[in-house]
Amino acid sequence: MTTTTPDLRVAVVGAGMMGADHVARITSTISGATVVAVVDPDTARADAAAATAPGAITAADFDEALAATEIDAVIIATPGFLHEAVLLPALDRGLAILCEKPLTTDEAASLRVLEAEQKLDRPHIQVGFMRRFDQGYRDLRALVASGEHGALLALHCAHRNATTPPSYSEEMLILDSVIHEIDAVPFIAGEPIVAVEVKKPRRNSLAPEGLREPQFVILETESGTMAIVEINVNVQFGYQVTTDAVFESGVASIGRETGLQLTTAARSAVAVPPTFKERFGAAYDTQVQRWVDAAHRGTIDGPSAWDGYLASVVATAGVEAQKTGRRVEVDYAMPKPSFYDLPGVVSPGE
Repeated sequence: MTTTTPDLRVAVVGAGMMGADHVARITSTISGATVVAVVDPDTARADAAAATAPGAITAADFDEALAATEIDAVIIATPGFLHEAVLLPALDRGLAILCEKPLTTDEAASLRVLEAEQKLDRPHIQVGFMRRFDQGYRDLRALVASGEHGALLALHCAHRNATTPPSYSEEMLILDSVIHEIDAVPFIAGEPIVAVEVKKPRRNSLAPEGLREPQFVILETESGTMAIVEINVNVQFGYQVTTDAVFESGVASIGRETGLQLTTAARSAVAVPPTFKERFGAAYDTQVQRWVDAAHRGTIDGPSAWDGYLASVVATAGVEAQKTGRRVEVDYAMPKPSFYDLPGVVSPGE
């Protein structure tokens, strides 16, 4: 006799590009989960996303969804400054949580989330730093850990978008974009970031008025490894994320060849993904499937709220460095609580 486990009943909060993508992903790609609610105050947007998830209700806010249907888990895909307002009631209900980056947009809010989660029996929050599930990043982390080419000396990272909307602010370069590198650098290097500096070259005239970019964000790790992150979000040609790792006896690169390379008529060209969906689609699929599987087991399988807190501290320091032009040291409020010592979870070296 075989038994089946009921699907995880998931509410997706936020029906913008990322939230709608998650609704479609769970419906078409992920096993063991069903979208039962799509939450967004924009009715048309909620309806459009829910149309890809047969049977899902729509709601204007999370409380309305909780009152309308049974929910086991929530994916939070709202702007970062709205995350805490969903995280706290979700924790209060003991739901499984996948929270898109950042955990929150400031250190104080992240500490409040950590405090609330540690009142439970175990971690419930997984943070959506999906690059840890990308094969290139995992291979690079393994290469660093192997020591095969000596110590990791430096990282050259590029994070490029074709365009940004007029509402995109200078702080968002750090809080919404470089936040990925702020998590990926400790993951690759296996040690925390201890200082941040921001340099501002000549402004791109194609950027929205008032936005000064590109910028270079310099992240320094505990042993002195330096990551130089080019954040360049109006580069016009597409979406490109690359990393070059400089070792004592070699250089490794990821992210450059994700599509067709064509050489013809004395010219060579490589296809560039138009959006994040093409560049990291497989990583998102793996992340969500592993989160669903872990939720069925009563755990998480990826970056925890503690990792989200660490990133928020560095991002806060990054915004200060951006405003002042100074090198800012990162001051973590406390050591890692044993509550977050999770065997088998994808995490940077301790």
